[in-house]
Formats: sequence, structure tokens, C-alpha cells
Amino acid sequence: MPKRFLVLQQTLWTGPGLYLQQAAKHCNVTLEPVRVWKEKLPDFTRYNGLIVLGGRIDENHTSMPYWEDEKALIRQAIASDRPYLGIGLGHQLLAEVQGARIGKNYCASIGFVDGHLTKDGREHPAFQHLPTTIPLFKWHDQAVLEPLPKSLTVLATSVECQVEAISVPGRPHILGVQFVNHAGDCADVENYWRKDGRWISSLNGRYVNPAELLADSKKTIKK
Repeated sequence: MPKRFLVLQQTLWTGPGLYLQQAAKHCNVTLEPVRVWKEKLPDFTRYNGLIVLGGRIDENHTSMPYWEDEKALIRQAIASDRPYLGIGLGHQLLAEVQGARIGKNYCASIGFVDGHLTKDGREHPAFQHLPTTIPLFKWHDQAVLEPLPKSLTVLATSVECQVEAISVPGRPHILGVQFVNHAGDCADVENYWRKDGRWISSLNGRYVNPAELLADSKKTIKK
């Protein structure tokens, strides 16, 4: 019988992505998205796990009304010891409920960069069979800030963001990733640019060539 995972979708265009859908199918997991800006959060006790996708945080970290409800749901997932995957904003909200701070990253991290697994990352079940250096698809200018509380462990880092992945010690099924590799397929990358390119263009000192972005996506698929 398939496992049911509740998926919190933050914006119309940042859905599960091709790779996450493929992974869910491979693992016999049914994804049930909820558009948090327009739909009421369902009873989480009916689900086997929780996935919280990415969304926009402005430079002042202005809270959206539904974020508190999302964080309450994340706390419920942790308390019930069910699998949790936070991607982008979902990663940051996990860090917040564990006592970490979120703020402006030292650079806008856009496109594909090399991520490096820490010692804990190399031993984590999600990454232990991967190379120590892996390509990350990035789309953010806010980040989880160090130092982290003891309730979190850093699993991956990069030159553009110090905290690329986190987990709760002793509970590897509770995981957050700043990168958005679930949307690294060419069609998803093109969609990110088409829907959010205006935000990229507003970033001072950061130029992104969409043709190079798509070319990098194709190279990553070949790897």
C-alpha cells in the first residue's frame, strides 16, 4: 500500500518537480500537494510524512500568515517522528522550529554550484552513496545562519551557502536542503526562470544568463 506524504506548496509555480515525483513513484509514495496560500491544511495524522517546498522570503524575513500553521505542522511531524523533507523555504522553516536563525545570505545563490558533503553528510543515508562533491541547483538569497543549535547537524555546504543541508541528530528521516535539485530537470529550470526571472533581474551585482542556466541543467543530467 503506498505511503501518503502531505506536500505543502508555497507558490503556484514551485511544485514538486519532475525528480521528486519520480523518486516518490520509485519509493511507492503518493504525493498530495496543498496550496498553502489558498487551502486549509489538512489533518496531518492521516499522512505518513511531510514535505515542505520552497517559496520567497524577502530581505526582512517578512512572515506570511500561513507560516505559523506550517511551522506547527512541522513540529507535529517531528514530535510524531515521521519523515520530513524541507526544500528551500521548507529547509529554513525546519531550522527555525529547531531554534536556528534565518537571514540574508552573503550572496544570491542562483544556478548550479558544487556542494560538498560534510563528514556527517557522507554518513547520512540520503547522501552516503553519492560522491563527496555533488551539483546543486540553487535559487535563493536567504539562508540558515550559523552558528546552529545542537539540535541540528550540517550535512552539506558550498562556496555560496554555508548551510546547504541539515538533519536532526539521530533522526536521519528529518532532513532539510537549501538547494532545489528536485526541480533540476530542464523543463523545471526553464519554468523557474520564466516565472521568477524578474526577481533574478532585480538582484544587484548578480547576472544570470538563462541559456547558460539551461545548458548547465543538461550537463548535470548527463552526469
